[in-house]
Amino acid sequence: MTEAHEGVADPRLEAEGELAMARLALDDGELRHAADHVVQALFCAPELPEAHELLAALAAHPAGGPDLLPLDQPLYVGTVVARAHALAARGEHTEALGLLVAAQCNAPDRPWADVPWTQDPAVAARLEPDAVCDALLRLAGSLGDPVPEPERPPLLPYRALALAMTHEHPGHAGLLWCSSLLLRRLGDPGAAVELAARSERVEPSFHAAMALGYAHRAAGHWEEAFQAWSRALRLDPGNTALHTDIGELLAANGRPEEGLAWVERALELDPADESAYPTACGMRFERDGDLAHLTAIAGHLREHPGNGHADQVLAHHSQRRYWLGHLPRPTESVMNVLRQIVGDGGGAGGVTLTVSAPEPPSALLAFDLVMPGSEVSIAAPAEPDPRRTVPEVFQNGPVRSVRHRVWAEDGSPAVPPPSGEAARAVGELAGYRWRHVPGAYDDAVRLSGVPLGDLLGVLVHPPAFPGADRAQIPDLVRSAQVWACLGIAHHRPEQPWEGSERRAVLVDLAFGPEDWVTEAALFALVAAAWTDPQARADVAELVGWRFLAAVRAAQSRAVTVLESLALLVRATPGMNADLLGLAAEVLED
Repeated sequence: MTEAHEGVADPRLEAEGELAMARLALDDGELRHAADHVVQALFCAPELPEAHELLAALAAHPAGGPDLLPLDQPLYVGTVVARAHALAARGEHTEALGLLVAAQCNAPDRPWADVPWTQDPAVAARLEPDAVCDALLRLAGSLGDPVPEPERPPLLPYRALALAMTHEHPGHAGLLWCSSLLLRRLGDPGAAVELAARSERVEPSFHAAMALGYAHRAAGHWEEAFQAWSRALRLDPGNTALHTDIGELLAANGRPEEGLAWVERALELDPADESAYPTACGMRFERDGDLAHLTAIAGHLREHPGNGHADQVLAHHSQRRYWLGHLPRPTESVMNVLRQIVGDGGGAGGVTLTVSAPEPPSALLAFDLVMPGSEVSIAAPAEPDPRRTVPEVFQNGPVRSVRHRVWAEDGSPAVPPPSGEAARAVGELAGYRWRHVPGAYDDAVRLSGVPLGDLLGVLVHPPAFPGADRAQIPDLVRSAQVWACLGIAHHRPEQPWEGSERRAVLVDLAFGPEDWVTEAALFALVAAAWTDPQARADVAELVGWRFLAAVRAAQSRAVTVLESLALLVRATPGMNADLLGLAAEVLED
């Protein structure tokens, strides 16, 4: 369905203007034009009494009625709503409800049903129960579970209608369990339990027991939910979705091994089940922490991009780990000082600060952005000098030279600023928290058209962050760097990974001076490995060697990015087991 409006700031004023034109058209006998204006008025203000009065006049006109509101393609939601009300005015409530629900599914935040006829208890006797079941199922299936409380008011007329229908037809088992599903989503698990239990008493069925289990789960009655779903499975033992739901229920309540066993039973029934497979992978990851389980979900999503459940499972487990779902915070001493100054309400004026060793240029840049005019004195570096590239100070590994360098040895930018357009493009993504690694890679495709030089420029000339809290600036700088590197990962995608320009640039950035850019470039390499299995062995080797270089450096001086690199090792598919163990030791320390 399509939506449209004239762009007037006040929808009620726009609706009143449409009604004024509708009256003029009606006076001229132009009923179709009058109907068009009423449709627009209802779209702008669905609850406006004057709009319903004029629609009723059109419906009662000898040449009027629902035929004035044909459902031509493409469907316009305002026409669907108006036709529903016109049908209701003629007593055709069943068809009217179906149209109203269709509109509600299309725009659930609009009060389409906040009209007298939907709330008239007598209407329940005029509706066909089976058709109401279909409408309630369609509506419930389009809603969140549960619907957030602020979003419920437009849906409450359907709650009242469902209860009126179950009162009018107390022996209709289908109405009872369908109403249970809707009321549960509308935040009333107690009523949902009662309705589903009544349905099961009237006529035991798979659907009644299933609905009762969902209602008990929503109410926090774990054992009752398990028992209800067990009864449902006795009626439909091959239902893989319910096997999976039982597994998730048990796992969420401290019985992970039992839960996984239930999900694996679903996989025995259907090894490719789009719900059971990602759920099992997520549970196995919870059990042993092996990243291969999450990359298996990513592989499943490449083959089944429309599988929302797999996407949710991957996001759920990713959000609980740094780099898989979000950035670790910087740990440099200048950042600790900055947090203290800002936390104490310090002003934005410059300060004088001395640090005992060079820190990442990006950290100093972020400090200056928050505290412009500051003077930071830096002691002489210990070896290996973090201002030099890795090949200059570390004799091992596959990278023996660096061509693309964004920081000069004195800590100043070595590349020009990006264009304003490029800075804005990256700035729009800065601060955005990706749902999982493949999602971050996919979201960065919008930067694929940004010139490489501009993306390099963003790394050391971050975009402006108007309106951002001062304390957020360092995190926004880091985020912008990550998105810029993800954009580089999309540069010239037609080139095979091995020997590609995008790989070469990211490797140079990862093995350049020790900096936040190191982390960002490594993450972009990791993201490429998640999405391209052919790149995994190469990326695992690169990330591993860069981590080893940092570990070696940490034996003689502080390496502020070391823990972050250890986290990136854990986020890399196919990583060497010994390096994973070393990363764990670093993180434990």
